[in-house]
Amino acid sequence: MKRVLCLIVGLCILISGCVTPAKDTVFQTSTIDALLAGVYEGNMSCRDLLKHGDFGIGTFDHLDGEMIILNGKMYQIKADGKVYKPDMSIKTPFATVCQFTTDRVIPVKAGLDYETISNLINEDAPNQNLFYAIKITGQFKSMKTRSVPGQQKPYPPLKEVTANQPEFNMKNISGTIVGFRCPPYVKGINVPGYHLHFISSDRTQGGHILSFEITKAKCEIDVLSQYFLTLPIDTKEFAETDLSKDRSKELKAVEK
Repeated sequence: MKRVLCLIVGLCILISGCVTPAKDTVFQTSTIDALLAGVYEGNMSCRDLLKHGDFGIGTFDHLDGEMIILNGKMYQIKADGKVYKPDMSIKTPFATVCQFTTDRVIPVKAGLDYETISNLINEDAPNQNLFYAIKITGQFKSMKTRSVPGQQKPYPPLKEVTANQPEFNMKNISGTIVGFRCPPYVKGINVPGYHLHFISSDRTQGGHILSFEITKAKCEIDVLSQYFLTLPIDTKEFAETDLSKDRSKELKAVEK
């Protein structure tokens, strides 16, 4: 009887949503190919997204800037390069989050850039078939980022938007890199390999990372072995978008 009661209580808590996000789990809303195709209508509120993790990246309704979630707080880096606190009712068309727990710390030397630190993480975490959340906190000699301006219908493909993206060059700045390394088999669903965003320590600057050079930093990774994907069910644009196309070249152009 006691076991049955505990089970009922547990199910009630689960149904009510009052549970801590699952450990070692990637939660994602929509797909990267839908975003590449111009599906910018939000499908999940920022408030609901935060129920699934305290760490992550994404974008906002109408593609209005870059999202970064750090220590349970959400930030919006708009096309002016400045950081804003978004209203929790705003929706996201694409985001990836997790409940970050440090599984290991990787020593980082001065002078490492995007490519070299990626190689360093690959050596320390060679299993390419798992997901990894990556947090790098420290001082950066240089940090180059971009953001995207909000779009109006008819929405252009993401490749066209980023062709004229505002870019920001920061020097001698402290802050945190937030992102993920995803397995190659998520092609079309998420970004295979590295996808990183940055926010400064004073929460005034940031964006989608294009390049950087480290002065002094600490790299933490969280190994993620579970994956949960939710898809838009009430978005006409998503329903009518052809997601059978190979958009790998578009993604490569967008990420650079």
